[in-house]
Amino acid sequence: MAHAKSAIKRNRTNELRRQRNAHVQSRMKTYIKAVEAAIQAKDFDGVKSALPTALREIDKAASKGVIHPNNAARKKSTLQRQAHGLG
Repeated sequence: MAHAKSAIKRNRTNELRRQRNAHVQSRMKTYIKAVEAAIQAKDFDGVKSALPTALREIDKAASKGVIHPNNAARKKSTLQRQAHGLG
């Protein structure tokens, strides 16, 4: 348990950031799974509508520092390659 005033505040801010990061990462994963499911089902229209949303969520996660920019680029590249292989 923290005793110093600054350590108590640090614990509070860390918890808020953890919750925000978890929310952003969960949203990102949900949209990625939607695209992957559409690719598996060979649903061209589903991929066409879900892919831009997933890419936007990945960019948001990277801009907020939830994931590393290189990780975001890798995820986007992988999704786009899979989607291109469908069409």
